[in-house]
Amino acid sequence: MNIFETRESNVRSYCRSFPVLFHRAKGSFIYSESGEEYIDFLAGAGALNYGHNNDYIKEKVISYLDADAIAHGLDFHTSAKERFLSKFSETVLRSKNLDYRVQFCGSTGTNAVEAALKLARKIKKRTGIFSFMGAYHGMTLGSLSISGNRDIKAGAFGTSNNVTFMPYPYGFMEKFDTIEFIETVLNDVNSGIEKPAAIIFETVQAEGGVIVAPIEWMQNLKQLCDRHDILLICDDIQVGCGRTGSFFSFERANIVPDMVVLSKAISGYGFPMSLLLLKPELDIWEPGEHNGTFRGNQLAFVGGTAALEYREIVNLEQEVKIKESFLQKFLLDKIASISEKIKIRGIGLIWGIDLAELSDTSLAKKITSRCFELGLIIEKVGRNNSVIKILPPLTIEMPTLEKGCLIIKQAFDDCLAN
Repeated sequence: MNIFETRESNVRSYCRSFPVLFHRAKGSFIYSESGEEYIDFLAGAGALNYGHNNDYIKEKVISYLDADAIAHGLDFHTSAKERFLSKFSETVLRSKNLDYRVQFCGSTGTNAVEAALKLARKIKKRTGIFSFMGAYHGMTLGSLSISGNRDIKAGAFGTSNNVTFMPYPYGFMEKFDTIEFIETVLNDVNSGIEKPAAIIFETVQAEGGVIVAPIEWMQNLKQLCDRHDILLICDDIQVGCGRTGSFFSFERANIVPDMVVLSKAISGYGFPMSLLLLKPELDIWEPGEHNGTFRGNQLAFVGGTAALEYREIVNLEQEVKIKESFLQKFLLDKIASISEKIKIRGIGLIWGIDLAELSDTSLAKKITSRCFELGLIIEKVGRNNSVIKILPPLTIEMPTLEKGCLIIKQAFDDCLAN
């Protein structure tokens, strides 16, 4: 029995699916201590959009450390924070004609989600929140309350107080107007549901099974919120920072949410960091009213600034579009053609292979396990873990992307032949 089994908590998860001792990583590859090479289609659950140990970002971080610059700064004014805010304002906000204040919330995405919920209730003086079936927003109590999966909430009693789950446009719910349903609930004095302070949504439900919201649906959702004086919060933690092509995943719908939550890839290098973007008129916090010891992660500021520079240097948005076209064609031609019951969904560089309609309910697990044996790290998500999720670094080289896809096809062939 190894040290992980004797000392680390049972809560560990990814290591159970990928049970080797990893040692180093570069680009789109991870290497075990014994030297095996694995293509990475997990990318730190979306935190590594720029790959492992990106040379450009790494150089900036090392230079900062070599200068004995501030490593921990609470919310002090620092040169690293100044450079990040300036670069983010210039290349992301101003270039897209967006006016957001930036709140640094702490180490991980759920911290920013908690801040958004807390602030929305403070602004509107209402306790209710609308979320969506299939949603995932984090593992702290507030974030759990607005996440759909009952299993992850099993040990946290009473988390869903004042939260109402509305239908997301997926499955049988695609057959009726879910926005009209929400409108009816809000207008019906006998619905039993009070007007919420905010509605929080994902443009792509990643953990929910790679379910992409239609553009018109997102536009109608924003209009509904405007009509009813409800704040719209976009959780862009996993599918922001260029994952869908544009920096923000909601850009394709030409909407401007009242608040946006960012984390994962925003630091560029896998450093802990989360942001809440909010319209200036919503910034009614009192000084120190919401804080955290690690909200001033200086290395994350350095990495985040370098990542924004790197995006421009390599024209990353165009790169994502090229790879998106390849992935979509491969999955439709080589995987969906295996059975009409296999469904393909995705956008940018997040794609899902949905096996829910197949009779073998353990097939997704078998295929991802076989992929790992063949040298590919890939996970399963969605209802009953029936969706294989493809989430490579945005910087993945085309030959590596092709090789990873061929491993998926080989795993399908092997598992279906047995």
